[in-house]
Amino acid sequence: MSGYYYTFASIRGIQAGREYYVAMCPLKLIPKIFLFDDEELSPELRAQRTLNAKRIPIISRYITQNRHDYVFSAITASISGNVVFDPINGDNPNNELGNLRVDMNAQFLINDGQHRRAAIEQAIREDPTLGEETIAVVFYRDEGLAKSQQMFADLNQHAIRPARTLGLLYDHRDDGSRIAKMVALKCNAFKGLVELERRSLAERSRKLFTLSSLHSGTEELLASREFKSVDQAVEFCVAFWDAVAAEIPEWEAVKRAKQGLTAGEVRREFVHTHGVMMQAFGRVGSAIPNISTSAPNFSVLRGLSTINWERSNHEWEGRVMLGGRISKASGSVALASAYIKDRLGIALTPEETKMELALRGKNRL
Repeated sequence: MSGYYYTFASIRGIQAGREYYVAMCPLKLIPKIFLFDDEELSPELRAQRTLNAKRIPIISRYITQNRHDYVFSAITASISGNVVFDPINGDNPNNELGNLRVDMNAQFLINDGQHRRAAIEQAIREDPTLGEETIAVVFYRDEGLAKSQQMFADLNQHAIRPARTLGLLYDHRDDGSRIAKMVALKCNAFKGLVELERRSLAERSRKLFTLSSLHSGTEELLASREFKSVDQAVEFCVAFWDAVAAEIPEWEAVKRAKQGLTAGEVRREFVHTHGVMMQAFGRVGSAIPNISTSAPNFSVLRGLSTINWERSNHEWEGRVMLGGRISKASGSVALASAYIKDRLGIALTPEETKMELALRGKNRL
């Protein structure tokens, strides 16, 4: 030891025969002691990914906007330098509680959590009181570049981002997520037909929609309207989606198990249950003129029953289908909404008009 050191109250553990230590570190200390790997080094000489600057303000806002409700997982770091663990009970060297002393000349290298570190630094600048709070840090002794690179690979190779649908289901902070969940539960059109966990539907699934596609469609529906409360927005959405469903008999047939139609057959043979079309429906609803948010009249949607929604309808090719497969391109939403609006007598946006003319010109060639 140099005579000057950091002291962390820690718990000592064993993994793969090596000691590691878990400590609580004040947030104000995070930017001071944790260094980034040199981003000017070539990838094979670094032990971290390059910092994505766009993520930092997003994470920082998450902290400051949820000052009393944010959650962070532990940072993982390697220590290159002198480290001593002093058990609380010196007479028992096997005691796992103690103080971790780290020489101030040592270097701390983050193996996992560099974006959290940068976001914490930015958040503290905006709200210095955050500096007194803590984050868990898992310390390992540095064993060289190859080991640090392997640690990064091991920590990230099994990490799986949760499906967007599951993220929406468990998000109680975002109004859009709350609205989508309430619509799925309250809307007669969707009861029993919305997959609340998986991002896609299995071939034999009895569901017609994912929560993710419903969320996207509802987000489009609400884009141009203001509401006094979440409850009012939910009621508006429920009325809209029930009005849409009333003109699409296949949705009701699956729910009631009528006509021998299964959910899988409807998804295979029709376009109206797919995410791109849900967004298009929402965009159409957003453009309905002179509609009250408190007592909406969706009679204009009755024209939906005159549309041929079968995939075999050649008008869908190049619009929401490419080579017989549903297209997920953003332009497909605009082309689908343009088609529906035209059939319902609703004015198209300049973007939709331009894309519609381009498609018609292409089809004439």
